[in-house]
Amino acid sequence: MQLVQLAPATPRLPAWLRTPRTHFESVHQLKTELRRLNLHTVCESARCPNLHECFHRGTATFMILGNLCTRGCGFCSVPKSRRPGALDPDEPGHVARMASTMRLRHVVITSVNRDDLADGGSEHFAATVRAVRAALPHARVEVLTPDFQGDVAAVAQVLDALPDIFNHNMETVPRLYRRVRPQADYRQSLAVLKFAKQNRPVALTKSGAMLGLGESVEEVQQLMRDLREADVDVVTLGQYLQPTRRNLPVTAFIPPAQFEAYRDFGLSLGFKIVLSGPLVRSSYMADLIA
Repeated sequence: MQLVQLAPATPRLPAWLRTPRTHFESVHQLKTELRRLNLHTVCESARCPNLHECFHRGTATFMILGNLCTRGCGFCSVPKSRRPGALDPDEPGHVARMASTMRLRHVVITSVNRDDLADGGSEHFAATVRAVRAALPHARVEVLTPDFQGDVAAVAQVLDALPDIFNHNMETVPRLYRRVRPQADYRQSLAVLKFAKQNRPVALTKSGAMLGLGESVEEVQQLMRDLREADVDVVTLGQYLQPTRRNLPVTAFIPPAQFEAYRDFGLSLGFKIVLSGPLVRSSYMADLIA
């Protein structure tokens, strides 16, 4: 499979990666309500290409623990700070209120990394899940957590809030970790996912990666094998897009046919669901996962 290599002075996106941005009224209305409650979404902070579509559909991924991350991952545009400040005690309730206002049937909660906190913010994470559960008892709740620096007690605290889906993203292949996720560890992230499945087997476990950062087909396939060995149920694969000039450049645009090949390979390994496509993101169409 031939990858679409980038010429140094040719940053134009291929046709399959161009998304319409026409739902300005829907986006403005949702952003206004989010700001009123001092809430953040990863859709905005990470400059997701699907923002217009998802906000128009009335969906969003809530990002808690503030909007300042203590890590400096090369792919991420979320603002950084070594001292992000105190947590907002009203944030769990505000997330629950917003989710209720939006009448969500599937609520996705993610967060920045808070390595400055003793528990990585896991207690606050669990409180948010419980608040959403109280407000929307029939909704499914999906958590997309950081690695909590491998602290399984922190992971257990989130699991005790009984999420329906536990998601933690690997992001890339191990060879690229030093450049892409310099403060994370590949095996540690796999251990978090394995622990989650062992300690809450009724929950779906989920993980995802971005492609186009210099990985090979064989490395992506090995990543998927490692995720199956960790008993992960759902995998998401999407094209990395450079959010700002300060972030890592795209090495290659992966053709849709290669994403289809990855999907077929993943299903052959035994994943329950494989979402693989150029515009797939970890939380994209999460509400449609059975």
